Amino acid sequence: MDNGNSTMPGFAIPGWRVIRSDAGRFWASRVEPFPGETEWYAPPYRTVDGDTFEQLRAEVERQEEAARKAEAVVGEAAERTVAEKATMLEAAREGLAGEAVS
Repeated sequence: MDNGNSTMPGFAIPGWRVIRSDAGRFWASRVEPFPGETEWYAPPYRTVDGDTFEQLRAEVERQEEAARKAEAVVGEAAERTVAEKATMLEAAREGLAGEAVS
């Protein structure tokens, strides 16, 4: 790959480093890792490619959208866990109050 300055003048995607291979394909690698845990075999991927810059930009947007969806799922699970713990704690308190009355 021709990596003169590691960036492509005129071909920029905020938060991503764009390069063009000697074969003319565009590649982008996210500067910062995606937040949270991601798997190497499932989106979001930190490095993507495309035949054209427009294809690359679309692929980058798919990865960013996958990251947003993953964060939402994790957030919902965390909220559900907090709510479940609160429910269990309330049930435990009610059980203890019932035992004290007995």
